[in-house]
Amino acid sequence: MSLAAPSPSRAMTAEELMALPEDGVDRELIRGALRKRPRTLSSRNHSETQASVVHLLKNWLHLQPSPRGKIHSAQAGFRLRREPESFVGIDVAYASAELVAKTDQASPFYDGPPVLAVEILSPSDRHEDVVEKVKLYLDVETVVWVLDPDFKTVSIHRPGQPPETLNV
Repeated sequence: MSLAAPSPSRAMTAEELMALPEDGVDRELIRGALRKRPRTLSSRNHSETQASVVHLLKNWLHLQPSPRGKIHSAQAGFRLRREPESFVGIDVAYASAELVAKTDQASPFYDGPPVLAVEILSPSDRHEDVVEKVKLYLDVETVVWVLDPDFKTVSIHRPGQPPETLNV
């Protein structure tokens, strides 16, 4: 009698991640690795900052010619890449008109990176996790704003350029 070899382990897909139960855990796929952390409520500073950014970006968007993309908030889901699979929830994001057009309205997430990702720092964020996400965004040509509501700064990261930090 012969035993079949165990199948090699494989990375989780974005679809499998989205199918997991809502159980108070935030999950992301970063370069094929599942990352989990307990879900925390947004602080007043975090939610106020998020609302302000959405308001400013919506005002900017209305001044742009058609077709326009879309502004999303509240951990909007984006599959940044397939190999290795990377799927994240973004505080605030701008999806291009092209990405919006090619995404089925019924899809719970975008299958592609946004033009802009805005990450708002929370007390529970770890520095190394933020650095890793910024690098991931830059790898897929996404501009990143990292906002610190406590220090009232924004660090702007553009692919191929040094970061710039501004007081806001």
